[in-house]
Amino acid sequence: MAGTGLDSDIPSAAADLADRYRAWVAYLQHEKHFSRHTLRAYTRDILYFLEFLTGHIGRPPSLNDLGDASLRDFRSWLTRRAAEGAGNSTRARQLSSIRSFLKWLDRNGFLHNPAIGGVRTPKRPKKLLRALPPEQAKTLTQNLETLGHQEAWIAYRDRALFTLLYGCGLRIDEALKLNFGNRPRSFVSSDGEAITGEVRVMGKGSKERLVPVLPIVERMIAEYIAHCPHGFEKTTPLFLGSRGGRLNQGVAQRQLRHIRRALNLPESLTPHALRHSFATHLLVNGGNLRAIQELLGHASVSTTQRYTDLDNAQLLEIYDKAHPRAHSE
Repeated sequence: MAGTGLDSDIPSAAADLADRYRAWVAYLQHEKHFSRHTLRAYTRDILYFLEFLTGHIGRPPSLNDLGDASLRDFRSWLTRRAAEGAGNSTRARQLSSIRSFLKWLDRNGFLHNPAIGGVRTPKRPKKLLRALPPEQAKTLTQNLETLGHQEAWIAYRDRALFTLLYGCGLRIDEALKLNFGNRPRSFVSSDGEAITGEVRVMGKGSKERLVPVLPIVERMIAEYIAHCPHGFEKTTPLFLGSRGGRLNQGVAQRQLRHIRRALNLPESLTPHALRHSFATHLLVNGGNLRAIQELLGHASVSTTQRYTDLDNAQLLEIYDKAHPRAHSE
């Protein structure tokens, strides 16, 4: 059985390949800054493959052996892993690790293996995102200020950001790209009446779209701005980190992880799940699929359909709660 991948002893490789393997591990660790957990996963995958090759060719493989590995060899390895109980997702990840190692060896002039390009990645099962129930969305947006952040204004920032994602269906990177000057806000017409708020979003492929904004989203953004200790100008990022720079996406995701645990919300609650919930709740309440496609910024309506797919349990739950005849006798 292969070891952790971080050990100096590599029994399933000849000396030249073992040296290159250690150099690759150092590259992942010190240049790519992989976490220890991720590093172990990558290196364990390689050691499993080298262990397979050792049995396949009858000796610990050298650099030449790895360079000469054929399409049949790679397929045999995938078949072996499937027989051992590895699912498609696991085998796809392991194949990705091998490709990464071979790409690094090729880029540094140690070997070239064209066969790896012909290996078809096992199809990963499609995971259906589960929409956040509306009452949980309210819990998320109404209780953040009670979580005892070290700096109170951060709670207002997080509430504004996550309300924006759920209220407008934005991608997390779209929201974090917004500046103060193009923040969501309503305008007043010449006759003095307020016009529905909107926000101009730069989406994938540098495509702009206008998204209507609910009053509650505007209000929470205004409250965040009022509590923020940093000054705002037109080009200032709308969502700021603790030091006054643009909020990092990883920090926002980490904040949501802390929040969902503190509020006892499901682990499936992510920024992307908020966007999915926006689309699903619009559809359930009679929204037009084409209109939702425009709001989400999808190039194809088939992409939108994946966001709005509901499993039977959700449909029954919605029917039970919303249909006027659901409880009639």
